[in-house]
Amino acid sequence: MTYEYSVIYSKRKTLALEITKDLRILVRAPMRTPGRRIEQMLSEHAAWIATHLERQRQRNAAMPELTAQDAALYKERAKAELPPKVAHYAALMGLYPTGITITGAEKRFGSCSPKNRLCFSWRLMRYPEAAVDYVVVHELAHIRHKNHGKAFHALIASVLPDHKARQKLLKG
Repeated sequence: MTYEYSVIYSKRKTLALEITKDLRILVRAPMRTPGRRIEQMLSEHAAWIATHLERQRQRNAAMPELTAQDAALYKERAKAELPPKVAHYAALMGLYPTGITITGAEKRFGSCSPKNRLCFSWRLMRYPEAAVDYVVVHELAHIRHKNHGKAFHALIASVLPDHKARQKLLKG
């Protein structure tokens, strides 16, 4: 099967595929990558593309676009609910962030800066509370472990033994 796609050339070293929310296929490629190499990669990854296009269709159906009013409500909820959640788990884990910011990030639910400042997307509030708690614990764990190694996952498991099930709630 052939697909329509867009190519973004940059100084990167490897080829990468991305399926966007609006079901477009993006190929990220190093400068001067021959078209035949891109076509070859698309052919080799046809099954992956089909699977991920379908997965994104299902996500789109499960999470319809938000109205401005809905977005405002989620933002308010995030501002009200996330700081107490962070405080609760921070005390439990003995890990304290230097601050908390609520953002509108679309591609990640949370992040931890090198200075231990936590950011959470208000979009996280569209998910079940168990998933929200998982993201909070995940980001707090980054205060101690700035990677996703074994010790990082062990710390999360010590707080949320069912963390894998909670993480799956975010996958849609």
